[in-house]
Amino acid sequence: MKWIAISGSWRETSPKVQIDVKRIVSEIIKGGDGIVSGGALNVDCIATDTALKLNPKADKIKIFLPTTLKKYTKHYRKHAKWGNITGKQAEDLIAQLEKLKKISPKALVENPDENFTEKTKMDMYFDRNQKVIEAADKLIAFHVNESGGVADTIKKARQKGIPVKILKYKTERGS
Repeated sequence: MKWIAISGSWRETSPKVQIDVKRIVSEIIKGGDGIVSGGALNVDCIATDTALKLNPKADKIKIFLPTTLKKYTKHYRKHAKWGNITGKQAEDLIAQLEKLKKISPKALVENPDENFTEKTKMDMYFDRNQKVIEAADKLIAFHVNESGGVADTIKKARQKGIPVKILKYKTERGS
């Protein structure tokens, strides 16, 4: 079994991105391979949801968090309070990650980094991207509006020398 990294923007999505993520993740799981991703909103969340529907044992899913699930939950709820994301987005993602951990504790890889609060968010997420790529045999990047995080993941995959497939999208905010 190969592990295919799925990377995409947490900020932006579109119906086309959603359809493509579901189709590609379905092909990966049905083909006998697994997905590895970062547990964020939008692309990561859609990929995980699709994989869970096709792989209810979650033995073909690896999700790397930038911190512990407890800290990640607090982080998302704080951003929902601030209005950066909706409360529904935060609670849906938290529920998905808690479900995954309950089904298959090995599928959810938490990072108990003691320096979490001292790191910038960018450092924290870029460290997580590195872990995703270290676990992957290939990357499929859903590059929405030239997202910096996805660009970082693409760079890391190329440095590792694994195959990279990039699907580029523009949404209204990115036009």
